[in-house]
Amino acid sequence: MKKCLLAVALLSSVFAANAAEVPMVDKQTCEKAVYPKSSLMNEETGTVMLSVLVGADGSVMDSKVDQSSGSKALDKAAVKIYSSCKFKPAVKDGKAQQAWAKLEHVWSLS
Repeated sequence: MKKCLLAVALLSSVFAANAAEVPMVDKQTCEKAVYPKSSLMNEETGTVMLSVLVGADGSVMDSKVDQSSGSKALDKAAVKIYSSCKFKPAVKDGKAQQAWAKLEHVWSLS
């Protein structure tokens, strides 16, 4: 039984080493989050779930809202923020490659 568990653990580490790293956002490069005026006036809050396509050079090539905050203004503002960011690109076999990143942006008035 111990040999079986060891083999599974070794295989898991081999697969993990070969898996592509996911793109990581460099938040210092992002445009400052600005609450849309209409959303402030209407006291809108919510969480936007985004997918961002990151190129091998770390730039944003495309983005889309996966789950809306419930406010088009907040969704649009979140897309604008993350479209301006630079990312550490995904890496597979030691080479940078294009990949999608999943992001969440929370809009809160507090």
